[in-house]
Amino acid sequence: MAKIELNKASATRPVLVLVLLTALNFANYIDRYILFAVQPLIKREFHPSDAALGGLTSVFLVFYMCCAPGVGVLADRSSRKALITVGALIWSAATLLTAVTHSFTSLLVRHTIVGVGEATFALIAPAYIADLFPEKNRGRALSIFCLALPVGAALGYIIGGVLGTRYGWRSPFYVCAASGFLIALAFCFAGAEPARGAQEVALHTIERTSFRGLLRNPAFWTATVGMAMMTFTIGGIAVWMPTFLEREKGIPLDRANYYFGIITALTGLSGTVIGGWLGDLWLRRSRSAYYGVSALSVVLALPAALCAFYASPSWIFPALAVAEFFLFLNTGPLNAAIVNSVAAPIRATAIGLNLLIIHLLGDASSPTIIGAIADHSNLRTGFSVTLAAMLVSAVVLFFGMRFAPPRANERPEQAVASV
Repeated sequence: MAKIELNKASATRPVLVLVLLTALNFANYIDRYILFAVQPLIKREFHPSDAALGGLTSVFLVFYMCCAPGVGVLADRSSRKALITVGALIWSAATLLTAVTHSFTSLLVRHTIVGVGEATFALIAPAYIADLFPEKNRGRALSIFCLALPVGAALGYIIGGVLGTRYGWRSPFYVCAASGFLIALAFCFAGAEPARGAQEVALHTIERTSFRGLLRNPAFWTATVGMAMMTFTIGGIAVWMPTFLEREKGIPLDRANYYFGIITALTGLSGTVIGGWLGDLWLRRSRSAYYGVSALSVVLALPAALCAFYASPSWIFPALAVAEFFLFLNTGPLNAAIVNSVAAPIRATAIGLNLLIIHLLGDASSPTIIGAIADHSNLRTGFSVTLAAMLVSAVVLFFGMRFAPPRANERPEQAVASV
């Protein structure tokens, strides 16, 4: 991986903080994906419908996304370090509440509290990282941070599958809670508050610096809608794939979680790293690079996803690997596109609005929709809605390439030509 240029104010602190934030994000996603790994065990204990089981994730995300805009406004006006630390401690404490969840209702309440805590951390971290690293390296920096999604998800599946089937579905949550507390405290002592906007090079237009301008900022909105459709797809697949492998393919739950976890870890790691590198490399020639990489990756993922859902069972794991690789390829570039679409004064506010939209249109609804379709037919049919979402994402992101913000050293005619 190419060396990331550091903030001149400190030779080592940006990397240390990035490592701690990434570790915290790992614990965040492990906690979230353990639930998906043990869903069949929860169903056997509490006997909810598939729609209600999918609703666990939907309720979590509703609280998560509803908190996001307010947290974003607060983060643009107060200490981001303090908010990140408090948020991480809240969701770690909520994870421990799993010990006293002895009904489906109490599990639902536990999940809402986790959503509030996660919103505080996940929203602020990208804006915080944007002030640590220059624009030309943000794709790679955010790719490192976003490695937590595939690898943390994979560990969630594996830990949940191994510990859940042996010691009960509650046991894996304790591992996540302990690590969350420790990393949050380490960040509190090691982190620093970077100067807002110190790494800016893009033009400070009205659309990039004010909330009123944000509402008519096409760079932000095309990236956000494209990300929302990707979130719909990835969220739905993540929630239901272990159950799909067990129910539709006859694979034992522990093996289904293990195989899917390994595939997610390997393809997510490689896809996220390569995507961040490609985005930064292409950015040297075109300001629309992050949109282009993201759109192309979705197009390439579509045939493999179609094969995974509907082709011969012998093809499912190779097809899943190819589909996941291309889906994760856009992780760093698409997050960088969101971060770069606005300037530092409203960046956390914009990310909060982005989180509200991507989860409202994305994974807050897709698990429930897929579960409801499965109640009336099967999960294979339920997964068809994710293919439609992928197609919409690609179209919107290709359209968004023309709106990537120009840099401060570009004249208007150069900005048009660079697209």
